[in-house]
Amino acid sequence: MTPDLPEITPNKELIRVGEGVIDFDVVVVGGGNAALCAAIRAAETGASVALFERAPKDYRGGNSRHTRNFRCMHRDPKGVLTGSYDEDEFYDDLLKVTKGNTDEDLARLAIRESESCYDWMLGQGCFFQESLSGTLSLSRTNAFFLGGGKALVNAYYNRLEAQNVSIFYQATVLDVVIRDRRFDGVLVDLNGEQKYVRSRAIVLASGGFEADKDWLARAWGDAAKNFLIRGTPYNTGEVLKRVLETGADQIGDPTQCHAVAIDGRAPEYDGGIVTRVDCVPFSIVVNQAGHRFYDEGEDVWPKRYAIWGRLVAKQPGQVAYAIIDSKSKDLFMPTVFSATVTDSLDEMAVQLGLSRDQFLATVNEFNTGCGRGEFFPTELDGLETKGVQPAKTNWARPIDTPPFYGYELRPGVTFTYLGFRVGPDAKVSFGGLPSDNVWAAGEIMAGSILGEGYLAGFGMTIGTAFGRIAGKEAGAHARSSAG
Repeated sequence: MTPDLPEITPNKELIRVGEGVIDFDVVVVGGGNAALCAAIRAAETGASVALFERAPKDYRGGNSRHTRNFRCMHRDPKGVLTGSYDEDEFYDDLLKVTKGNTDEDLARLAIRESESCYDWMLGQGCFFQESLSGTLSLSRTNAFFLGGGKALVNAYYNRLEAQNVSIFYQATVLDVVIRDRRFDGVLVDLNGEQKYVRSRAIVLASGGFEADKDWLARAWGDAAKNFLIRGTPYNTGEVLKRVLETGADQIGDPTQCHAVAIDGRAPEYDGGIVTRVDCVPFSIVVNQAGHRFYDEGEDVWPKRYAIWGRLVAKQPGQVAYAIIDSKSKDLFMPTVFSATVTDSLDEMAVQLGLSRDQFLATVNEFNTGCGRGEFFPTELDGLETKGVQPAKTNWARPIDTPPFYGYELRPGVTFTYLGFRVGPDAKVSFGGLPSDNVWAAGEIMAGSILGEGYLAGFGMTIGTAFGRIAGKEAGAHARSSAG
């Protein structure tokens, strides 16, 4: 199936193919985690490598600079990771969020690779810290970066500089020349000057198309115009469009994405992780009409936080409201924005602009339906409602103890899942056949594994695992073909 691609202006007349000059062994397109891992591994093979990052240096790193952790398989306690987290448990967690919509072979490959990633990342200058309270209860499954994603990105760039990799900032790839599954070169705008760069291999790691709201609207309808983009404004999908047009095999649904509920006051782009609202499991969430519309306690938050962006996107005005009382105010990581605080639910309805009568009726019905039992905030506690639709199946406690706290929620899109189909060697396929010299890693191929849903930290796992594979394979190919 061919995606509904935006109109593009061909640059073929600007391309001078056949001059016989190889500028680099490997070109890496992108500047985030997957691209950086690929460039490091390619350079380790002895290949000459160029990395094209569209953003200015101060904003380098794509969505990766907003991350905090990556999900990691381990058989025993490992560094900051507690207990064990084996392949089957990891995969079962993935199946639950994707509802089985995943490529098992590629998923298990990423999972197994994650075990060796931990020590490899340490070797590149990355450091880890124990998970903080309120960070989704991930001490056993996810390793947190000391200094966050920006520190990780900076460490990788420092490593590339030590390897003498050529790094180009504000470098927009305008065209990717691929003929009969074989890559020749890229047309790049370097600070306003167009250059054609040839290489023996390419790694595509330039992310999805989430920052192109017109493209989002073609998939979602006009509702997408109200979406907020949590990450970089530079992921507009030009490279994805162009390579799909050359015949690359597509994977993924353009409406599927990593989308979370974020504070409605977040900026349109680049708000990052601090804008996420994590109180949902302890709240009731209502739409503008004052109705609840989904089970807030369906599962632990790391397995459900990424469905709430899509849920909110389906509500009128693409907005919803999470309401908690004082019993829950210290149970989650606070957002960068303060909540709306009131002494009464009546006043909360007024402050948030909700349908007052329906909102109060919803809260009353919910409170009446809450059962008795012991409350455990960090695990499934079975504290559920009775006779309430939709039911809340865990952490259901009455909203009855002032002051009350309200958060406006809007859809915050992190990355889209439409991308390239790849094999276990990260090679992009064209017409069902692997390319000669085109590899992909990260968000641009994550749809091969994430058909829907999301598991906290797994995007970084996919990017690190397949970035390392793609870089190593591309570097080895380039060196062997150099004669």
